[in-house]
Amino acid sequence: MNAPLIKLGRAGSLALLFFLPAPIVVIGATSLSAAGYLRFPPGEFSLRWYTEAATDPRWIDAFLTSLGIAAVVAIAVTAIAFAGAYACHRLRPRWLATFELFVMSPLFFPHAALGVALVNVLALSGHLGTASGIVVAHVVCTLPFAWRPIMVALQRIDGEIVEAAALLGADDRRIALDIALPLVRSGIVTALLFSFIISFDEVTVTMFLTGPQVTTLPVQIYAFIQENASPVLAAISTVTVAMTLLAVMLLERLIGLEFFVTHDPA
Repeated sequence: MNAPLIKLGRAGSLALLFFLPAPIVVIGATSLSAAGYLRFPPGEFSLRWYTEAATDPRWIDAFLTSLGIAAVVAIAVTAIAFAGAYACHRLRPRWLATFELFVMSPLFFPHAALGVALVNVLALSGHLGTASGIVVAHVVCTLPFAWRPIMVALQRIDGEIVEAAALLGADDRRIALDIALPLVRSGIVTALLFSFIISFDEVTVTMFLTGPQVTTLPVQIYAFIQENASPVLAAISTVTVAMTLLAVMLLERLIGLEFFVTHDPA
């Protein structure tokens, strides 16, 4: 590759790195504007929109609802993913590849299509428009993001450790809880954090499932922006982005993100 192409590639990479965070910077600056409308550059700075978001019951209730649902989803989907991944890792069924394709299938379908399908399922069960129905839907959507890191972590376990435990009399339950679970701690933490982030930010599927008694923060933002372009939306979006960035930085510092880019042979 000649020098001009290398320079062009570097310039393109720098331009991409500059433009990707540009919308976040604009929203963050807009949230600090004292004006009663979206304005960039912000002009006079003020924290009035952060104060309004923190004192408005609509935003507080929606935030707490999203927080609670995301926490329940993260714990539930991580437990389900660990149980399923451990069983597949131990048994190694011939249909494992097909089963993993089924687990990853929520990534292949548009979320709008998933939302329509889940509306029918939850309506039949009587959970449409409830927090429990949203939890079920989010578990389906986040399962691939919990399955992947846990399965990779399980593949990194030295098989001789499991064999030694079995020879010493440990049954499958004890091997799973006392040996496998501590050894895949990094995968568990990754699954928890990513599932929480994705559930907290999910809007497309959730829009089909909310009701008068339960509304999540992303859906509340979407509904609000249809009628008003107040800078309070910029303030809430900035806080949400900051929370996500902090969670990802914490994950990278404690565990690393290699679970999503590497694959160890079984």
